Amino acid sequence: MSTQIQSAGIDRRSFDSLGHANHGWLDARHHFSFASYYDPARMGWGAIRVWNDDVIAPNAGFPPHPHADMEIITYVRTGAITHQDSMGNAGRTAAGDVQVMSAGTGVRHAEYNLEAEPTTLFQIWIEPRSRGGQPSWGAKPFPKGERSGKFVTLASGFEEDRDALRIRADARVLGATLRAGESVEHRLGEGRHAYLVPATGRIEIDGVPFAARDGAALSAQETGGRTVTITAVEDAEIVLVDSE
Repeated sequence: MSTQIQSAGIDRRSFDSLGHANHGWLDARHHFSFASYYDPARMGWGAIRVWNDDVIAPNAGFPPHPHADMEIITYVRTGAITHQDSMGNAGRTAAGDVQVMSAGTGVRHAEYNLEAEPTTLFQIWIEPRSRGGQPSWGAKPFPKGERSGKFVTLASGFEEDRDALRIRADARVLGATLRAGESVEHRLGEGRHAYLVPATGRIEIDGVPFAARDGAALSAQETGGRTVTITAVEDAEIVLVDSE
C-alpha cells in the first residue's frame, strides 16, 4: 500500500492511506488527523485542519452538534445535504454546490442526507484569521460548466473574490473541471500552502500521478512562490484549497 510519495514539494497521499472510519450510516476518510484517527505527520496543512471525504447513507446524517472558531466548507459531490442550525438557517445543497459556515463564537448545526441515494461530499475546516465573531451560514450553486478548463473561486476570505462565498480566513477554495488532456495552472504564493483532491478522474501535477480522491499537499518556497501544472489524464473534477 502506498502511503506517501514526495516529489519536489508535491506530497501525494493515496486514498488507501487515509484515515478510515465506517460507522454504517457514515463511511469517512480523513486526509488529516480527526476523531479517532491520529497521525502526527498529518495534523493539518497551513491553516487547513480537516478534509474529510464522507459517504452518508440515505435518510441519515449528523444530529445537532456544536462548533466554534472554525470555517467549515462543504463541497457536495453527489446527492445533497440538508442543513439546519441554531441561527435559524435551513437549506439543501446539491451536487456541485457549496455551503460555508463561520462558527465564530459558537453555533449548533445538523446535516442530514434526506435523499434516496447516498450523498458524497468533502468537508473542509480552515482556521479563521481571528477568533470569535458572529456565526454565519451561506450556500451557493456553482455550475460545473462555468468552471470547465479553469479554476473558479468557490469560497474566499479576500474582498476581491466578490462572486465567492465568504469565509473569515486568508484562504480560497477553488474548483475546476477538466477534460482528458486539458491542463490548468495554479500559482502558489510565497510561504503559502495548497491541498488538492480530484473528486473524480485521474490527474498529474507536474508529472506526478494522482488517482481520484488522492490528496496532494503542495508547498512553496519562502521566497518566489511556485506555479504547478495540473493535467487531466481522464475527465476530472478538482477541488483545491490555498491557505496561509
